[in-house]
Amino acid sequence: MMCWLALQGFAWSDYDVEVSAAFRSLIDGDLHGFLAQVPAYGGSLVLRAPFASAAAALGGGELAVYRAVSIPGVFALAVLGLVLVRRMGARGRANGARALVLGLCVANPLTLRALEIGHPEELLCAALAIGAVLAAADRRAMLAAVLLGLAIATKAWAVLAIGPVLLALPQRRIVALGVAGAVTLAVLAPISLASSPAALAKGASVTGQIFVPWHVFWFLGDSGHVVIGGDGLPKPDGYRVPPQWLSPLTHPLIASLVVPLSLAWARVRRATQPGAEQLLLLLALLFLLRCALDPWNVVYYELPFVLALLAWEALCRPERLPIGALVATVLSWVTFESAPNWLSPDMQSVLFVAWALPFAAWMARTAFGSPVARVERRNASDPGRRPIAAVPQR
Repeated sequence: MMCWLALQGFAWSDYDVEVSAAFRSLIDGDLHGFLAQVPAYGGSLVLRAPFASAAAALGGGELAVYRAVSIPGVFALAVLGLVLVRRMGARGRANGARALVLGLCVANPLTLRALEIGHPEELLCAALAIGAVLAAADRRAMLAAVLLGLAIATKAWAVLAIGPVLLALPQRRIVALGVAGAVTLAVLAPISLASSPAALAKGASVTGQIFVPWHVFWFLGDSGHVVIGGDGLPKPDGYRVPPQWLSPLTHPLIASLVVPLSLAWARVRRATQPGAEQLLLLLALLFLLRCALDPWNVVYYELPFVLALLAWEALCRPERLPIGALVATVLSWVTFESAPNWLSPDMQSVLFVAWALPFAAWMARTAFGSPVARVERRNASDPGRRPIAAVPQR
């Protein structure tokens, strides 16, 4: 219902520029043209192609196709929300907390903005990546592997979930990694036959030539040039051109973070052996760092971080409401949707960094801090209080 009521058109959106031509070719029966025109996140188009074909077969026009291909992402988020609510109910959480979690998951304003801009694949990828961690926490290795493979095929940034998924699995990690890779290759294989594999790899690894304000590299950009967008039109004042040396580094840097942070988690958490669902916090931290280090960071990039944080709060902090995810949603909306109306680009960058880096620091401290040490400090600060046992959390 959200897809039909909220999505009234796609002119001048990313869908119009990057996706609509490919789906038009698909509807016209030109399969090769469809595969040759898909963007860097072409795997998501392959997965959503049946919805485009179904809408066209039922007599729908381009607007119907635009709405139909958003259904998988919205449906995936609905399933994720129901899974979280069911688990919360099994653990005795109040109905109000469950309703808030479901609302933030399904009706988050960042979700609607992602749909409006033309990126429903962000919803799908986030739900698949979080679902993979949850499946791994339940020791369902094959389901986790399939979900992880589909997430990576949908959008390349889902490689950040590899570490949390493998850490959550108690065994069969190599097999799961192989299955995930096979699923990813199966989805992307048709695209590689119609396009150059080198071009696909470049599109997924190299940052474009436009700086937006919401990342940590903003002040390294050059503001002395007119910036031309991918549509060939000049961008408004305030956009910057990135230094040439930075463009090929940011995406590999983001992807590589999964290795040291996962190893750090394994080292710090080995003694306390927390429940595998705690790895949702590591996933949220990786997703936020992706936003902070990507010069293309836009409002819908924040959605996976917010959803992973929401899932962690819902399942691992039973005594609290998901305030962190709620605050992150508000801050993201203000930064990307409101602040551009009254702040200069420089101050927009300062605003983003002012909350994103402390948020990342808090999540890192929570993720990598020793639960045993925290309990000992709490007991030491209140000698008269009954000592608290450091029990592994689920």
